[in-house]
Amino acid sequence: MNNYKLRIIYIIPNVFCYLMVIGFSFFVFRNAKGLEELGRLSIWVIMLLLLFFVSIYGSYRIWSWIKEGKI
Repeated sequence: MNNYKLRIIYIIPNVFCYLMVIGFSFFVFRNAKGLEELGRLSIWVIMLLLLFFVSIYGSYRIWSWIKEGKI
C-alpha cells in the first residue's frame, strides 16, 4: 500500500461527490413538478448529470492512479 494517506485524501472528496449526487437527485425528483412549472427542471437535470459524470470520471482516475502505482 503506497501512500495510504494520499489515497484517502483523493477518495474522500469523491465520496462526497457521490453523496451530492444522491442529495441533488432526491431534491430534483421530489420537486420535479415545481421545477417544471418554473421552467428549471432541465437545468437541474443537466447539472445532476454533469455532477454524476464528474464523480464517475474522478473514480476512474483514482482507480487508474492506484493501478499504475502513483498513489
